[in-house]
Parts: sequence; C-alpha cells; structure tokens
Amino acid sequence: MMDWVLSLIITISLALPFTGRCSHVYTRSDFPEDFAFGSGTSAYQWEGAATEDGRKPSIWDTFVNSRNLENGDIACDGYHKYKEDVQLMVETGLDAFKLSISWSRLIPNGRGPVNPKGLQFYKSFIQELVTHGIEPHVTLHHYDLPQALQDDYGGWLNRTIIEDFTAYADVCFREFGSHVKFWTTINEANIFTIGSYNDGITGPGRCSGNCMSGNSSTEPYIVGHNLLLAHASASRLYRQKYKDMHGGSVALSLYAIGFSPATSSKDDEMAAQRARDFYLGWMLEPLVYGDYPYVMRKTVGSRLPNFSEEESELVKGSSDFIGIIHYLAASVTNTKPNPTGYSDFYSDTGITLSYTCNITTSQCAVTPWALEGVLEYIKQSYGNPPVYILENGKSMKGDFQMQQKDTPRIEYLHVYIGAVLNAVRNGSDTRGYFIWSFMDVYELLGGYGPKYGLYYVNFSDTHLTRFPKLSAHWYSAFLKGDTTFLGSQGIAQLQNNFSSSSLVM
Repeated sequence: MMDWVLSLIITISLALPFTGRCSHVYTRSDFPEDFAFGSGTSAYQWEGAATEDGRKPSIWDTFVNSRNLENGDIACDGYHKYKEDVQLMVETGLDAFKLSISWSRLIPNGRGPVNPKGLQFYKSFIQELVTHGIEPHVTLHHYDLPQALQDDYGGWLNRTIIEDFTAYADVCFREFGSHVKFWTTINEANIFTIGSYNDGITGPGRCSGNCMSGNSSTEPYIVGHNLLLAHASASRLYRQKYKDMHGGSVALSLYAIGFSPATSSKDDEMAAQRARDFYLGWMLEPLVYGDYPYVMRKTVGSRLPNFSEEESELVKGSSDFIGIIHYLAASVTNTKPNPTGYSDFYSDTGITLSYTCNITTSQCAVTPWALEGVLEYIKQSYGNPPVYILENGKSMKGDFQMQQKDTPRIEYLHVYIGAVLNAVRNGSDTRGYFIWSFMDVYELLGGYGPKYGLYYVNFSDTHLTRFPKLSAHWYSAFLKGDTTFLGSQGIAQLQNNFSSSSLVM
C-alpha cells in the first residue's frame, strides 16, 4: 500500500499546495452535475428544548449532566428557530442538509407510543427543507440512544436493541420517507463504539479504566456487532417495505482517519494496514464482504462475535452508500504486544498513532491528502461504493471578530474540496460533500469551545443570534458559481471587503 500512498501525497502536494494561501482554482462546475454540496448539524447539538413537548433524556443527557459538563439543553434552539435557519441555508445555496432525529423526542421511551409533538416537529422541519429545494439527509442515531433503553436492558450491549432500532426506523421511514431519500442509520458507528465502550468519553461512558462500569476488552466488539446487525435489519426493512415506494437509500456512517506508516519499514507498513482494518475495515468489511477482517478475527479471537451465515448475508450489501466522517490524519508505528496482558481495542491493534490533531482542542493540521487517500483506499479495497462525505470541517477559537473573519477555515475548505475533486477525477464514486457544521453548535467533546460553524451563534444572547462568517460568504459564492472569491486573490479580496454590516447573504 505504501507506494500509492506516497504517490498520492506527492500528487496532491503538487496540485494543492498549502502555504497559508490557496493557489489552486476550481469551480463548482468542475464537479459532476448531480454532486451534492451541503452542511449539517445534529439533534442534540442544535435543537435544544431538551425537556419540551414530551422529549425524554438520551444517554447523552445523562452522560453530561452526571459529570456536570456543558450540555445541549438549549444549544442553538433549533427546535424553535428551524425556519429561520432553513432560510439561512437557502441564502447560502445549500443543495442538501444533514440532520439527525432525536429518538427520545420521537419515541420518548425508545419503544411504544410515538410523541405527536416530536413527530410534528420533524415533519415540519423536513417539509421546510424540501419546500425550499434542500435535500434532507437524515441520520437516525447520532450518539443519543434513549436513556430508557439503556436503563431497561443495557442499550447497545443487548441484542434486544436490534428489534427496537428497527421499529424506530420503521416509524421514521413511514412518517418521513416520502420526503427523505437519503438515510443514515448510525453516525460514525466505529468511533461511537470506541468512545462509548472502550474509552468511556462519550455516553454511556463505559470502560475498564476510570469508569463506573464497563469492559473495554469485550464491550466494543459486542456493541459494534449489534450496531451492524441493527443497521442491516433497518436496511432490510426499508428495502422490503419502502424502497419501491420512495426509492431512497440507506447507509452506515464511519469515521475515517487517514493512516500512513511512520517509516518505510515493513513493520510500520503492515501496522498502517492493520490500523485501516481495525478502524475502518471493522465495519466496512462486513458491509461489503460479509465478515470482519482476518487480522481482527485472528487477534481478538473469541472476544469478537461471529456472524452466523444468515447474519453475514443480512449485513453484506446492506449499505447503499458509505457515509464518511473525516477530520484528521495519523502516522502509524508498529508496537509490541502489551506485556501486562490487558486487552482493549487499542492494545488489540498493536499500533501507536501520532495524530496531526489535538483531539482535546480540535485543532488539526491541514492534510487534504489524507482525505483523498481515504477515498482512494475505499475505491481500491472495497469495490468503489458510492460515498458521501457527511462531515468535514475546521474548528477555530477566538472572539467574535476572529470568528467572523475565519480565513483559515476558507483555506482549509478550499484544499479539502479540491482533494475531493481530485478523488472524483481519479474514479472515486464520491457523490457529496458536507461541511461540519452549518452553524456553531454544542460540540460533543468540547462543549461550546470549538467553533466549526459557517455561521456564528451568539450563545451569550438570549436570542442566539446567527451571523454569517467569512466562510459562509465564500461557500455561498462557490455554490452559486461565483468565481470572484475563489483562489488566493479572491479570498484576500473577500477578507478586505468583509464587514458584518457591508456583506449580506
């Protein structure tokens, strides 16, 4: 694998030099005509109204409140301001918008009666998008399992979740399916599993270390297995009951890190491939080939659940496209087995990762070659399935003025969109790109500190006023085919022209 990775790095470095300015110029028309450009948020991070109109807690509510962390009780108040926000999307020129449904708002106890007010909210929100020509991409589970199911039987650790998730998906397909053609069952399923059941840093916060309960040696694999089966069950339901009627697609979303070996040694090259197998192949290989990667089965052994022949057939081919979440790259070093014999996901991989990103502060190096590398790897290793990049973006900190004049975010987006264009030209079946996030939201790992939004939200203001950042104007110009602000000179001109009063969307 090393040769094509190095070749890719050299190619994109020549095509898209990143020296603080963007020199490579492309336009919207360089992409396929039906290529979707969008942005997104998620329910807990944007909606607020945490206790209104029948919504009950999810595992994320419980997780942050039990640890006295910042929370999304109010967030952006999208629950009340969705029409205003859709208008901003229209002015920006989005083709599509990624949203998630709060399971505990729609079905407060996770199973049983549907909440009429929750149902009406999502119907109204989706209708508002469609009426204004914006394609909704709907995620069913974005870190927010109803707490009732966690309390009842342990949530994702129990196979009962497969039946309950399928019933929840059935409600969504039935009620919203006439307007929704793109469904994602579970957001970044691999990292949700690692964060929640290996590290304990996301809800429900289980691990073998500094957690009240959990087993990092077995639980990540049990949960990953149940996630795949729940996804596949929902996908089968859609195909049997709704596909002919609505013609939509169902997919799983995965977090994809751009891995490269730390050195040219054979050990590090093999370790980099092992990283791809454990982090991406763990769930992508069953979706495409019907079983876990060989290296995982060999290493994890009896701790890794087996697919029955029937389950293998159910999972294989169950994802109509692959949703990709991408933010960072990592160099991979081979490591020796843990002498203590303690097993968790990380020790099972037998690797050490050096990230190009400070995970705590969300500050990441600009490595567009890593995204192109991920797309090339999926093309070569998994039969070139359709791909939608459902999240990619840059966090920035600073005061209101720094946030508004977010030139580094523009430069980031410019080279990453350029990397996607390179991948498409090289044959990747990538069909869409979504910027995270449409506006500043509550970030699951960073609260209200990291700011990814194209729009600034004044969280100190009771009205939660939204303001376009420089990046919103840049993205809007790109989407509308205006080349005035493209390239380094155009970005400089945009920055010079920009002021909160003089530039209106």
